[in-house]
Amino acid sequence: MRIVFPYIAQPHQTLHSLPIAMEMAGRHPNTQIHIACTTQAHLDYARYLASFYPDTNVQFDLLRLPSVLRKRVETHGPNALSKILSLAMNKKYFSSFQAIVVPERTSLYLRRMGLRGPRLIWTRHGAGDRAIGFARDVREFDFVLLSGRKVERRLLADGSLRPGHYVTGIYAKFDMVQRMESRPPQLFDNTRPTILYNPHFNRALSSWPRFGLDTLDFFAEQTRFNVIFAPHYRLFDQNRELGRRIMRRYAKHGHMIIDPGSTRSIDMTYTRAADLYLGDVSSQIAEFLIKPRPCLFLNSHAQDWEDNPNYQFWNLGQVLTDVDRLDWALERAFIAQPQFLQRQREYIRETFEFEDEGPTAPVGADAIVHYLRETALNAS
Repeated sequence: MRIVFPYIAQPHQTLHSLPIAMEMAGRHPNTQIHIACTTQAHLDYARYLASFYPDTNVQFDLLRLPSVLRKRVETHGPNALSKILSLAMNKKYFSSFQAIVVPERTSLYLRRMGLRGPRLIWTRHGAGDRAIGFARDVREFDFVLLSGRKVERRLLADGSLRPGHYVTGIYAKFDMVQRMESRPPQLFDNTRPTILYNPHFNRALSSWPRFGLDTLDFFAEQTRFNVIFAPHYRLFDQNRELGRRIMRRYAKHGHMIIDPGSTRSIDMTYTRAADLYLGDVSSQIAEFLIKPRPCLFLNSHAQDWEDNPNYQFWNLGQVLTDVDRLDWALERAFIAQPQFLQRQREYIRETFEFEDEGPTAPVGADAIVHYLRETALNAS
């Protein structure tokens, strides 16, 4: 059984499915697992992550791309066109597998390109509430891995899931984080509380265009908090020079970490190290709240959010419509945390439905292999 795990988008998605690939290779020796990326840098990162499974062998493949396009992706990051071209130019390669396991939905274009043989399996990436994670095209996947009841309910309500074609209780990124480092590193040489500011990349939803620089200026001028500015990886991926300029702007402030897109911004280094989360719609809030802590949310677009399931997590902390009194709001967030604690715990139980604290990637790997075997038997 040949199964491929391709990565055609940004590297933050890799942590959500690569542990499943490694567990599948280790637990099911009759499977041949391939990991495929569009750039050498992404392939190197996948090899690095795979090194935390030292006794497991998989094959690493560099997907075919014209050198000009590959260079553009390396310099400016992938975009919609590069992702679709990556699929089209490697259609023959993908056709040689029984299954294609992906963390994104762009790979559904393979069906439109006429690829019918391989099963398409979706691991998702992230566990947030945004509508994009519950799009109706989810039903086009043959098999889906979900983190918990919250996601399951919404997809069932939309008619996007079929009995026997999905499994819950899987969030493989946590497996990788546990293997990489048991304790978060010490990021600052003081004992101040640390704030993580984590704006999203989507301008229609993000607090960055309206509040971003004012927020960073506020933190630069105060002396009570450390701050980590680690936005969604895609915020500066298409404009990396802007990210570097922001780094230079605040470089002299020792109580600030400005990270426009390193691997630390995607491997939970910062969500585990912070004492308070400041953000808008990123699914990293769910990863942060594995350990309940104070949260502040920035409503920069005057969203009517109270009864909107796409903003369910905004019930887990204060919601601000401006940053004029950010100092007061931060103080209040720590004081008011007890009133949000039970909501946060319930949200996490609904978001991550795990039977125990052990790894979940093995469960996902076994579920995929079982589904593929059953499908093959039924077809014979």
